[in-house]
Amino acid sequence: MELLTVPIEKPDPVNFILGQSHFIKTVEDVHEALVSAVPGIRFGLAFCEASGKCLLRVSGNDTAMQALAQKNALAIGAGHSFIVFLAEGFFPVNVLNALKSVPEVCRVFCATANPTQVVVAKTGQGRGILGVVDGSSPAGVEEQADVAWRKGLLRQIGYKL
Repeated sequence: MELLTVPIEKPDPVNFILGQSHFIKTVEDVHEALVSAVPGIRFGLAFCEASGKCLLRVSGNDTAMQALAQKNALAIGAGHSFIVFLAEGFFPVNVLNALKSVPEVCRVFCATANPTQVVVAKTGQGRGILGVVDGSSPAGVEEQADVAWRKGLLRQIGYKL
C-alpha cells in the first residue's frame, strides 16, 4: 500500500465538500439536493464511479466549478468519492443537511474553503480516502477578545441573533 496526500486545487474563497457515496444515482440526487436547498446556487459536482466503466461523472450548473470538481476528483481518484465545489458566495452550511439526507451519501469528509490535503491509500485494487487535513493546526486558545470577535462576526453575518 502507498499513502498519498493530494492537495485540493482551488481559488482561496471557494468552498468545497468532499464525501463518499455508493451508487451511480449519486450524481443526479446530489445535484437535485443542492438546487433544492439554495435557490440560485452555482456549483460543480464530480463522482468517481467504482464499478462498471469506472467513469468520472460530472454535473452542475457552473462550468468553472464543474472544471474544478473534475480536476480534483481525477487527482484523488478514489472510487465512490464525490466532490462539490460551490461558486463564490455559496457556503456548505446552507447545503450540508440536504446533502447528508441523500440516501446514497455515506459520509462527508470535510466542507471547507481552507487549504486541504486528502490522505489517500493506493493499493493494487484502487484508491480510497483515509481522511483529510483541513487547514492548519491551532495556534493557541482563544482569549476574551477572540470570543467577542467570534460572537460579533456570527451576528454580523446573520448566523446568530
